[in-house]
Amino acid sequence: MKPVLPSTPNLPQLEEEVLAFWEQDQTFRKSIEQRDAQKSYVFYDGPPFATGMPHYGHIVASTLKDIVPRYWTMKGYRVERKWGWDCHGLPIENIAEKELGIKRKKEIEELGVAKFNETCRSKVLSYVDEWKKIITRLGRWADMEHDYKTMDLDFMESVWWVFKQLYDQGLVYEDYRSMHICPRCETTLSQSEVAEGYKDVTDISVVTEFLILNFKTIYETNKKVFALAWTTTPWTLPGNFLLAINPNMTYLLFSGSEEGKLFIAAEDRLEFALGDSQDYQIIKKIKGSELVSLKYEPLFPYFKATKNAFRIVAGDFVKNEEGTGIVHIAPGFGEDDYKLGKKEAVELIQHVGYDGRFTEAVADFVGLEVKPKDNPQSTDIEIIKYLAHHDRLWSKKKLIHSYPHCWRCDTPLLNYATSSWFVAVSKIKPKLLKLAQEINWSPAHIKDGRWGNWLEDARDWSISRQRYWASVMPIWKCDCGELKVYGSVADLEADSGQKITDLHKHIVDEVTMPCPKCKKTMHRIPDVLDTWFDSGSMPYGQEHYPFADQAKFEQNFPAEFIGEGVDQTRAWFYYLHVIAGGVMDKVAYKNVIVNGIVLAEDGKKMSKRLQNYPDPVLLIDKYGSDSLRLYLTNSPVLKAENLNFSEQGVAELRRKVLVIWWNVFKFYYELETGTLDLKTALHPTHVLDRWLLSKLNNLTKQVSQAMDAYDIVSASRYLIDFIGDLSNWYLRLSRNRLKEEVEARQVLGRVLYQLAQLYAPFTPFFTEVLHHYLVSEKTSIHLTLWPKIENGLIDSNLEVEMSTVQKIVEQAHALRQKLNLKLRQPLAKLAIYSPATKPGDDLLLLLAQESNVKKVLWKKATELKLELDSQLTPELQAEGEARELMRAIQILRKQANLQASDLAKVTAPSWPADWQKEIEEKTNSKLTLGEKLAINS
Repeated sequence: MKPVLPSTPNLPQLEEEVLAFWEQDQTFRKSIEQRDAQKSYVFYDGPPFATGMPHYGHIVASTLKDIVPRYWTMKGYRVERKWGWDCHGLPIENIAEKELGIKRKKEIEELGVAKFNETCRSKVLSYVDEWKKIITRLGRWADMEHDYKTMDLDFMESVWWVFKQLYDQGLVYEDYRSMHICPRCETTLSQSEVAEGYKDVTDISVVTEFLILNFKTIYETNKKVFALAWTTTPWTLPGNFLLAINPNMTYLLFSGSEEGKLFIAAEDRLEFALGDSQDYQIIKKIKGSELVSLKYEPLFPYFKATKNAFRIVAGDFVKNEEGTGIVHIAPGFGEDDYKLGKKEAVELIQHVGYDGRFTEAVADFVGLEVKPKDNPQSTDIEIIKYLAHHDRLWSKKKLIHSYPHCWRCDTPLLNYATSSWFVAVSKIKPKLLKLAQEINWSPAHIKDGRWGNWLEDARDWSISRQRYWASVMPIWKCDCGELKVYGSVADLEADSGQKITDLHKHIVDEVTMPCPKCKKTMHRIPDVLDTWFDSGSMPYGQEHYPFADQAKFEQNFPAEFIGEGVDQTRAWFYYLHVIAGGVMDKVAYKNVIVNGIVLAEDGKKMSKRLQNYPDPVLLIDKYGSDSLRLYLTNSPVLKAENLNFSEQGVAELRRKVLVIWWNVFKFYYELETGTLDLKTALHPTHVLDRWLLSKLNNLTKQVSQAMDAYDIVSASRYLIDFIGDLSNWYLRLSRNRLKEEVEARQVLGRVLYQLAQLYAPFTPFFTEVLHHYLVSEKTSIHLTLWPKIENGLIDSNLEVEMSTVQKIVEQAHALRQKLNLKLRQPLAKLAIYSPATKPGDDLLLLLAQESNVKKVLWKKATELKLELDSQLTPELQAEGEARELMRAIQILRKQANLQASDLAKVTAPSWPADWQKEIEEKTNSKLTLGEKLAINS
């Protein structure tokens, strides 16, 4: 006996039942093992950190990473989905620091690197169980049993192999240059890490007076002459060693309000230099080239004896777009500054340590943080006070500008000249740009936009970090200069004579070996690798390549698909591409889906503190995972755009798609007594059946094409639109016929099941439920093959004609409303003036029924126009009254919970006598006269 289905499905409950079935049936394992290993579809999953709970950003990415593999599994491919965990880097270190009460890097050294790293190791997998619950509840299939961790020996050994491949090709080198550092973490950051942390801040900019000592060599004057230089980083002024001008620009010597002083600024920047002051007089125009080599007095007394310093020099980077046209140069802080200082042979002196504090040489400010996180302006204010006290402050002004911050601890960064190891991206950039053309991006504009622009402008990649919990740089060095790079554990064991079971810093720093050149002891250099090097090495690390199954890896490289958020265009997507291009001379992946960011409904960032978004677990418990998945796939977030998350949007998709679809299925299920036939070819004769099958096969074609192009949003929208046609048009017009015709029920059953197959990657739970009801409770829809397109059933002309009919019916209803004519009131005729071809008789009959007219007249015209005959004959009025009464009786029957077979005794004040028999038959009732319409028990 068939179960009685509820009118509204309890989706969360059904999903829990499906999860239990999948676990018992081992459906995910079967989905892999039942596919040919020689027909693999490779998907790389960007590993998350397990140091916090999953949020909507993870849910978006997990949804698209589940949809695509499910689709290709149904297309007959073997899709292994290995899960991974990010384990290294500052996110973990920051957690360990908080637990250990560490505030500065030196405290880690005092505690001991071994203890610190082991604390990091203990925190890596804090939320694994919570992740597993949410990912499973979302319906995502992922192999978490055989997961990889970036801290595992096998993974780290592959990272070493990647490093050595790049090194052996001459793509790794050490250099000294100006880079961004985080003074709190005391480490360098890569270009992409810096790009992540920019935010608008308020700083204080100053124009400083530099006293020129030998100005009389170009102009005779008894007054003191000062060069005006502008900076947004007053803290760098104690480290000033040069002033840069553009020799091709024109400068002005002018007087101000102060007696005995003259000033110099670029002619084009005079208005900026003067600010609000109008009290000035131009004395002389000077060519920039005349100023070169003039000497000036140091602002601060700390480094007076520095050779080749305190001169005006030429700098081609000096422009007339900002500042005063005179640039203060602190060679230890800034790329242009460092290069110019090196060119001018100025000794590199840094008045700020790697910890972001003034050194002991800066006697007036020793130990002061130059950019404190809690008050970034405080030190600048102290410097400004010093300048004012020594009569060297020309002006100051608050400035709102974009400033980089550490992407993890939010500390303002410093541009700092230091040594680092680099991957020479510039050497292989032409190859990387050429390979990039092979990659398909969704959305397409990312390819030549955000991604392409970043790749075009890519610089050499700083890969060394001065931290602790990370993959280490496999470089051993001797005091004599001899250097050796290791690419495997076996080679390190052979040279050191030690057994290696862990490649972390506190272990391998103890591993030494004799220098082959001078026989002294070689030690590992102290730096660790940028964590993004782990991420870019993920394809090799997860398979322990080349130390494990080389043939399998090489057969399946590159990946067919990856997907992550838009921020990864400058991070994971980029580093995968750089390493694959450098090591394999290939792309790392062929297709990418880029998702946007999920914001709160008001457009603000989701915040636990503000509680401005629904808890994802509670939302799934309320609406079901399929509702959430549909909402996300139908949104701009899978087009790399931002989404203002709306719980109402999830509820709407649930009602609009899943509840309506359930009721169509329920109607069919309760009607059909036979077994669903999925094999016998269908050749329906009724126009609605032919139209529905044509729509279904065109839908199959559209969804397949969209999915092959990795356009999930378009595929989702095609599917959602079909539900409306199925319910609001086909079922509504076919209810009575479906009760009587076997062929019609066969069509609807076939359509319901094939539609479930098309939806299966998107709504894996709901479609599994339909499969169990329609086909078998012991098998899974996710093990079936993707539906084939039956081109013989596609009738594009019929679809066009039906679309025309639907539009006309919609306009006819609107015209009735305008004429105040009820829809149930039959009319004599509808005249249609249309440029479209006249539909066939069966469609005209359908049009007449839906428009509720006795006759349709079709006339050729240049534009669509409708005319309704609104004259009501007594016969038409009687029919209209009868239909209204039948509708009212049906409402009463429903309110009384009567079954279709229950005879109702109905009283009514009146009814058209000629229609009594039809009213009674269609409503299964017996009419008697009474004061009001009612059902009598």
